[in-house]
Amino acid sequence: MRALPLFRYGLLLVLLGVPALARDVDEKLTIRTLKYQDHPSQEPSSIFVAGQVVTALRFEKEVDTAKTKFLAWEGRFEAPLIGGKKVVLEPLRDLGDGEALPLLVTLVDGTEFTFLVRPKSRQDWGWIDYQVNVFKDPDSYNAVLSGLYDSLKREHKLNEENERLKQEENSIDHAYATLLANGQVKKTPFRRRLVYRPKNQDMDMVVEVFEGPGKAAALVTLKNTHYGEPWKFDGAYLTRDFTHYTLRPFALRMDRSSIVEGETGRIAVVVDKRAFQTDDGQLSDLALQIFRGDGLLQVYVRMEHTLIRK
Repeated sequence: MRALPLFRYGLLLVLLGVPALARDVDEKLTIRTLKYQDHPSQEPSSIFVAGQVVTALRFEKEVDTAKTKFLAWEGRFEAPLIGGKKVVLEPLRDLGDGEALPLLVTLVDGTEFTFLVRPKSRQDWGWIDYQVNVFKDPDSYNAVLSGLYDSLKREHKLNEENERLKQEENSIDHAYATLLANGQVKKTPFRRRLVYRPKNQDMDMVVEVFEGPGKAAALVTLKNTHYGEPWKFDGAYLTRDFTHYTLRPFALRMDRSSIVEGETGRIAVVVDKRAFQTDDGQLSDLALQIFRGDGLLQVYVRMEHTLIRK
């Protein structure tokens, strides 16, 4: 991917309206069990997809290819692959917010399933379906076994998340980020290198970049002036070249993840010297990207390795 032009300053801000940069979705891919409930008042189950990511629906019996219909897929998806016990979907691009394409799957025994194929939710709980195991009988052996596997995977992820949170509580970088987010800069070892105040019709933004002994930091202050709805934090990424392959670790703290009109929120990031180091031990500049709830890039911060003080 082609890098953005470099500047001598510690950061560069790109404002609202910039298309979202490509983000790796490995951590979002999900294999799940769907126990289908056939009831007149039951809404069709949702299948969440993403551009150029294959989603497979797996059923207990063979699929009737002649009676399986995916409406309005032309121009949005590759031709659906239907055969055996599977239906495979591959979007050409991300679906737009609010798009929902009907999918009717009929098995050889006449059983019908109705789904709505949607884009991944932007909420924190959102995911992309990599494989969906669909069961008509929730009490069948395979349905119970698949549900058990799902539960074990969720438990494993929760244990990993709890362990990560425990480590963060003891991390000096997260402690510094908490102080910055709470406006207690004087209690940290950082010195302010640059303050940048961009102009925007929806958000008042102030970005501060800090240098420190063996570390660097950035503090983004956002005030929702006329955004019209709560501003929501979607994610932050630190890389050398805007790709998944050069993701670097950092500490992040915020005083709120949602900012309603008239409110102000802060996002603080602390980066250790080791994140700036390349494989040969040299120091390299980094790019910090902060995304808002609708997937667009809110802030791009150029973090120069010269922010590291000895």
